[in-house]
Amino acid sequence: MTDLATKLSVAAGAVFESMGLDAELGQVRRSDRPDLADFQCNGAMVAGKRAKKNPREVAAEVAPKIEALDFVESVDVAGPGFLNIKVSAQALQERAAQVLTDPQSGGGKVETPRHVMMDFGGWNVAKPMHIGHLRSTIIGDSLQRLFRFLGDDVVSDVHLGDWGLQMGLLIVGVSEEQPDLPYFDADFDGEYPSESPVSMDDLERLYPLYAGMMKEESVVETVEDGKSVFKKVPNPAYREEIRSLAQTATADLQAGRRGYRALWKHFCDVTQIGLERECGELGVKFDLWKGESDANVLLPEITEDLKSRNIAVLSEGAWVIHIERESDKKDMPPFMLVNSQGAVGYHATDLGTILDRKRTNKPDLTLYVVDARQALHFEQVFRAAQLAGYENEDALEHIGFGTMNGKDGKPFKTREGGVLKLYDFISQAKDKARERLEETGMGADYPAEERADIADKVALAAIKFADLSNVRTKNYVFDLDQFVAFEGKTGPYLLYAAVRVKSLMRRAKEEGIQAGEIKIELKEERALALQLDAFETALKLAYENRTPHGVCDHVYTLAQAFSSFWTNAPILKAGVPDEVKASRLALAQATLKQLEAGLYLIGIETPERM
Repeated sequence: MTDLATKLSVAAGAVFESMGLDAELGQVRRSDRPDLADFQCNGAMVAGKRAKKNPREVAAEVAPKIEALDFVESVDVAGPGFLNIKVSAQALQERAAQVLTDPQSGGGKVETPRHVMMDFGGWNVAKPMHIGHLRSTIIGDSLQRLFRFLGDDVVSDVHLGDWGLQMGLLIVGVSEEQPDLPYFDADFDGEYPSESPVSMDDLERLYPLYAGMMKEESVVETVEDGKSVFKKVPNPAYREEIRSLAQTATADLQAGRRGYRALWKHFCDVTQIGLERECGELGVKFDLWKGESDANVLLPEITEDLKSRNIAVLSEGAWVIHIERESDKKDMPPFMLVNSQGAVGYHATDLGTILDRKRTNKPDLTLYVVDARQALHFEQVFRAAQLAGYENEDALEHIGFGTMNGKDGKPFKTREGGVLKLYDFISQAKDKARERLEETGMGADYPAEERADIADKVALAAIKFADLSNVRTKNYVFDLDQFVAFEGKTGPYLLYAAVRVKSLMRRAKEEGIQAGEIKIELKEERALALQLDAFETALKLAYENRTPHGVCDHVYTLAQAFSSFWTNAPILKAGVPDEVKASRLALAQATLKQLEAGLYLIGIETPERM
């Protein structure tokens, strides 16, 4: 399928080319004034400058040739040489009918499918998902859905943080609290327990406790002259030896100490259970649950390889890669391969992961959906991968994003000022959705189980649409009261639009009315058909720019166009001719199909009724 904008651009390009001009001048786009035209072309403006002619004269020559196309109704020359194009009702009818039968709902496909690796999640072992993990999870999921929908072969990897200093710190914590466990006996050669000696609650307690012991100072908040003041004070829990013990334990773990590996495996398994629960709540799935540790087997090979080729050099006891370039306008710190203690960190494991994926998955493109504040890290890693010859830098992309803030404009936190767990955040959203449904009376007579399911869908629609409808790279303020509303640009509004069409379909079936041939007559029908046609362009831009908000904008505008159509083009009303009912019912079906396809791409599922 080809949308009308593309079809027009090709045809108009041929017209310009027939006049000895560049075909690219025929590019058309949606009109800024839909009350005047469906599409506009500004090629005559450029052509006039190149040919040193009056642009309006060029436009006047081009206009009748474009108007002669069988799917164009009229072309007007406006202003200094703009071409305002209105397509025929027949073209819109055919396009809407195509949407109704197309498996892609009019969304198109990429010309050349690629193997794409999606790296998102990136949670740390021993830590529960919190509100700061929300954006990476749902932006990454939306992108993997979009890329798959358009034809790419996508593999998503959660890429757990399971191999750094925090692992050694946890080993130290468990050893101090449970010193008699066999994991700490270097001479133990039996089978280690299959049951974990620690729960997720234990890990959540141990990590901040022992991480705090490594800090010489604590930051406390006091009130002076009625204002909050943050001061550094000596940390009473500080223990000088903890960092050294944790570093040694980390190095031993990475070197393969048997007991530490067994205990570490328990840490990972216990954590994954909790993470899969939160992912399930969000409707997010990963193909791979690999971690930094999976690259560990390659690190000796990589280290020797880079040393032998003098890509890695010794600097103050550490092995580093100098990645600065003459064109750099800012200082570029070296890439740390192995630190002075002999341990590896995020740089090395990320480089190892690139090589592992290159050998195993052979991706054409890898996207890292990670907070924008990690931009420097990824620039270092990508440059190192290029220097090492492991992957082309242009095949690696950091998809950065801004922060989700509270109403105070600061990163979202609990009322007490702590980091809000994601599970608790989702629960709050579900509670608010139930309140809103009760206020509106929606589903009051439905079974309790169905009402709960509707509330869950409303909550997730509110969360996901609120996040994804914002420009990915910018910060935004999350207002739960606003985002669970059924009015305005919200997820629940879109659910209500979809449910309204489903209700219409049920009524039509009861009355024995079936969809028929689409006929475009009213301006509201025309506007709706044009919006259905815009899906392919919206997805293409979202795909190319890695911006889910483009999908959100489309489905919202589609819902608005349907609302106007619903109000001004009665479908099942008595007195409406049967063929008109059949036409409008088909147009409504096409709308529902595309609306649900778009909502799927942003991870939103619609209920059958509300």
